[in-house]
Amino acid sequence: MTTPEAADAGAREPEPSTPLAPPGERGPVRWLHAVGRAFEPVRRAPVTVFVVVALWAVGALTGSLGSGPSTTLLNDIGVGVPALADGRWWTPLTSVLWCPGIGNYIGSTLLLLLLGSAAEQRMGSARTAVVLFLGQVLGSLLGTGVVKLGALGGDDWLRDLSGQLTATPGIGACALGAFLSFRLDALWRRRLQLCLIVFPLMLALYVGHLQGVLRLGGVVVGLGHGAFAHRHTHRLRMPHASHSEGRVLVALVVAASAIGPLVATLYKDSFGPFNVLDLYVSGGPSPQDVADACVRPDSAGCARIRAQDRFYGSPAMLMGVAIPLLLFVLADGLRRGLRPAWRITVAAQLVWLGLMAFLLSDIASHPDQYVLEGSDLSDQKAAMIQSVAEQMLLPLLVLVLLFLARRLFDQRLSRTTVTWLAGTVGGTLLLACVAYVGIGYAVRDQFTPDARFWKLVAGLPTQFLPPSYEPFFFRGQAPIPVGGTALSLYEYCGMLFWVVGLVTLFVALRRPLMRADADAAARARALLAAHGGSTLSYLTTWPGNHYWFSADGRAAVAYRVHSTVALTTGEPFGEPSARGEAIDGFAAYCDRRGWTPCFYSVTADAKARTDALGWSSVQVAEDTVVPLPELAFTGKKWQDVRTALNKAKKEGITAEWHTFPQAPIALTDQIRSISEEWVADKGLPEMGFTLGGLDELDDPHVRCLLAVDGDRTVHGITSWMPVYGDSGAAADRAPIAPVGWTLDFMRRRSDGFRGSMEFLIASAALGFKEEGAQFLSLSGAPLARSDTAEPPAALQRLLDYAGRTLEPVYGFRSLLNFKAKFQPQYRPMYMCYPDPAALPSITRAIGKAYLPHMKPAQGVRLMRRLTT
Repeated sequence: MTTPEAADAGAREPEPSTPLAPPGERGPVRWLHAVGRAFEPVRRAPVTVFVVVALWAVGALTGSLGSGPSTTLLNDIGVGVPALADGRWWTPLTSVLWCPGIGNYIGSTLLLLLLGSAAEQRMGSARTAVVLFLGQVLGSLLGTGVVKLGALGGDDWLRDLSGQLTATPGIGACALGAFLSFRLDALWRRRLQLCLIVFPLMLALYVGHLQGVLRLGGVVVGLGHGAFAHRHTHRLRMPHASHSEGRVLVALVVAASAIGPLVATLYKDSFGPFNVLDLYVSGGPSPQDVADACVRPDSAGCARIRAQDRFYGSPAMLMGVAIPLLLFVLADGLRRGLRPAWRITVAAQLVWLGLMAFLLSDIASHPDQYVLEGSDLSDQKAAMIQSVAEQMLLPLLVLVLLFLARRLFDQRLSRTTVTWLAGTVGGTLLLACVAYVGIGYAVRDQFTPDARFWKLVAGLPTQFLPPSYEPFFFRGQAPIPVGGTALSLYEYCGMLFWVVGLVTLFVALRRPLMRADADAAARARALLAAHGGSTLSYLTTWPGNHYWFSADGRAAVAYRVHSTVALTTGEPFGEPSARGEAIDGFAAYCDRRGWTPCFYSVTADAKARTDALGWSSVQVAEDTVVPLPELAFTGKKWQDVRTALNKAKKEGITAEWHTFPQAPIALTDQIRSISEEWVADKGLPEMGFTLGGLDELDDPHVRCLLAVDGDRTVHGITSWMPVYGDSGAAADRAPIAPVGWTLDFMRRRSDGFRGSMEFLIASAALGFKEEGAQFLSLSGAPLARSDTAEPPAALQRLLDYAGRTLEPVYGFRSLLNFKAKFQPQYRPMYMCYPDPAALPSITRAIGKAYLPHMKPAQGVRLMRRLTT
């Protein structure tokens, strides 16, 4: 959007320009400066660069870059149970200079560059070196100890690892990253810690190499060391995330559950406990498998394995990773909070658990069909049952997480999108089935034995799953293709379905979100823009509201129903002459449905109308309005505001206008971080209803004013919602400019410019004044009143007590006192209701509206606040 004219030039967004090199810095001098800039990372992260260079240099000199150190060399420098048992105490440290192979060299280098350079910038080089090498040593010792204990406990996987040696700097890098996370803001601290725990855990469980277990040991050491070192600044408690950030964390877990098995396919010798059955990610038969099955070339087993070998040599091999790809697509939908993505993810995990449960029962009933010839039946049966049980553990844990976080996923797709998704996927499935059965029956002689119609129908499920599923779940049901057309059907029918299905699902989950009543929402927004409402009427455009319209369409009420209470978002809006009658009409509408109407945060005019109806009322907030035409920050009473403006100018902080959807990602990422830091510091969840968050900020009509310094660091942010006046125009015409603006979102960086809020509000007031706005509203603080308010009744005293009790957490009264710096006019806001006997239900409805995602533990904490 266009940046408005500000009071001084410092508030304007600078025009981009390309600086010219001074005359003395052209030619060779300019090249020297370019070389100097190229070596800037070396100067800023010398320890990281030294370790990376040493890693590759030592690897090259010892011939270890290709496939890792030789057996003899690894025996001298590699860490593991045998090395420590033989007294090679130096191996936890020397293992930092080698990697098992070129893939690990590249991965460890990227990890070191990413985490090491960030650590040196925030912690200094000396401390980074100490944490890196201490984490390498202690993480190696911890991981080796776990392997030894597991081997003594009889675990087959850890028993195998107890005889291995490895070398990788990834142990220290993970420890460094875990320690570094305590130096980050709440948003990235939580994300980095989750990634460092979940992703290495998945790799360890699926790849199964010793280095994976030792990396996890490094993570544990880093987290423990970081928590101890920062014990005075980070309280040990369950971390709390906002509604939107909780979605991101759940999506990361789902994505991690897909990455582990996917990466395991890159390793020829992966043998993790979760990577036994070759089902989650399926691969083709080995040459030895083909040779063993084709001892008799004319057998059905030989024909089947040759068909599978051709399958995995064609584009159809995509089906081997179909399940992880599906989870990646769903993780993106979960990140956006989509309920359809949550439902499909839950269904996928349930289907997977069902398949594993079926396989478990089949192994128990028919163990002879799963045991190799010459093997002990009871031992093989126990091993197979253990493998399947381990396979069930991951989807079970993901399923539990999804159900615990189900309230986070409340966003919907439009009916058109859902219909398109179902029609496209269902139509593709039907087309693939008809093609396989119809064409297959026409070329039935290309199957062995000749395919009958019902045999083709019975084999349909096998066409939409990788061939590795057939021996476990569909034994002998599908005819075996041997001819060209039959083989093409076998390869491409299922692949067509998966490609179309995944692409369609990805596109559908990225389409614009729709509210439950999209047409009514658009109509209400147009009515508000044309005829206006109160200073809080723009809140009616937020998600979660339903709309009632008067019979003539001249006024509307936004509301949400909790239990049997219809709680309004402010008072009616629309044509001024129709707003009073809208109160009567909405009350009658609720009465017909058995609801209790409750008008919340309404002005004195609306209260006068409900008083005439014999309703009760209570003050719930106080709006603070600053007139703009005569505004001037002169006199002693404006001293704090002038100080903030002058101090910001001295420190090089400017005010920049943006809209959140179009702001640069470097700024929006900082806004999210600042918001998450604020939420994480609270013992209770972020409030909603009349208090906006990041979701409400993402609106092109809402303007954001940021306090930004010369390094493009955001120190604070305020958002401003438009207040429309009655233009007299039809609702389908473009609205005139807003007559005022209402403050909503306020956040500041904890270690940033302390006067950022005063600076931003003052800058906004001056900018809006120049645009011709009549006023700005600093909005109302719930459960807080000024000293000028009317004397309290009994219920009012109870609300005042609740406001004082919650003050340490939400700071409602402090917020009202802060707004007093701007010399506002105080306008009481009321809650009006028809029946005092309904107050308990109304109280519950308001609680659910403000705290819709409160967890039971947070509810207990809130009650303790109220009762102590």
